[in-house]
Amino acid sequence: MTDTDQAEGGGWAGPLQGLRVVDLTRVLAGPFATQSLGDLGAEVLKIEPPGGGDETRRFPPFIAGESHYFLGINRNKKSLVIDLQQPAGADILRRLVARADILVENYRPGVMGRLGLGYDRLAEINPRLIYCAITGFGLTGPLSDKPSFDIVTQALTGALSINGERGHMPVKLGIPLGDMVGGVFGPMAILAALHERTQTGRGRLIDISLYDGLIGMLGYFTQLAFLTGEDPPPMGSSHPNIVPYGSFPASDGSIIIAILSESFWGKLCDALERPDLAADPRFATPLGRRDHRDEVDRIISEVTLTRSVAEWQERLAAFDVPHAPVLGVTAALAHPQAIAREMVVNAQHPTAGELRLAGRPIKFPGAPQRKSTAPPILGQHTAEVLRDELGYSDAEIAALRRDGVIDRLTARG
Repeated sequence: MTDTDQAEGGGWAGPLQGLRVVDLTRVLAGPFATQSLGDLGAEVLKIEPPGGGDETRRFPPFIAGESHYFLGINRNKKSLVIDLQQPAGADILRRLVARADILVENYRPGVMGRLGLGYDRLAEINPRLIYCAITGFGLTGPLSDKPSFDIVTQALTGALSINGERGHMPVKLGIPLGDMVGGVFGPMAILAALHERTQTGRGRLIDISLYDGLIGMLGYFTQLAFLTGEDPPPMGSSHPNIVPYGSFPASDGSIIIAILSESFWGKLCDALERPDLAADPRFATPLGRRDHRDEVDRIISEVTLTRSVAEWQERLAAFDVPHAPVLGVTAALAHPQAIAREMVVNAQHPTAGELRLAGRPIKFPGAPQRKSTAPPILGQHTAEVLRDELGYSDAEIAALRRDGVIDRLTARG
């Protein structure tokens, strides 16, 4: 760690320290992607439109006027309010791009081009720029210009069709994976392009489609459909081909049991005090247990009902059987493993005071990163960045503010 590292924020920012991201994203898919880049140490300049900024700043409930939604996906960023539809505002963006490494946006295809800020124009200013466009359906194809939200993506990719209880209507995934998939594949593509740039000296355009990403995450369900020619049905907590695998009733709740590997079947039978199940030829193979799924689940449920969740946790752990209680989000965030892994951290917010936030999901053993910064209030860093990074004078900043190019805010109701 260098002296400079220590001086700029009290520690190592992360492996992307020194890289600058111009963040033109809003709502969920894009902000989740740029948050990951900020977690990894990049400087993320979130450019928000005048008035109310990112739409999610107005999503209730609030703490000290700040939206829970915005707070959840915008840590480790700086906020600038700039009107890109005004020439002076577009000029500010171009000046930022000239000094940036990465730009991420999640407007519909064509929006940035109409502003004169599309990839071709910005690459002329900075040929090293990595420009990541995150859209619902991608930059090409018959749906490319259509609006998309999480549930739309889940429905069109088949992900929704396999979620829900057996024999019932499918339901959407609780986690908005149709949007958050952009935060998985977007940073992955950006990091690959950064590596390529070390060899070529040039950036490139990246086309991230939430639709493509969620189809990619179907995983083995894709091959199951290809192999059988049939749609995999919703299975609830169960697995289409592995038994037992899912939720089983205890005397005071439910316990998850997951026999993904054959070596655990005998251990489960011992834990259940039913060695006869292991000896039963009907249940001796994964295929046999799948074909007798209802009977296997019924027998196990009759046994699991005789003890509490806590008793089953202790007993299944003693027999090395994969298991888990079904925790609510509050309990999950308070779990000793979450605390030990620093997945809950504190950060000081300018108006809300000390906040609890989710921690960084990527760790670097032996190189602890400095503390996460709280999501910024709207326009918190506009003047600072214009002055310190672009060399605008106080008089120029005042004139831009007077003309409504920057920091044009409206009161929240």
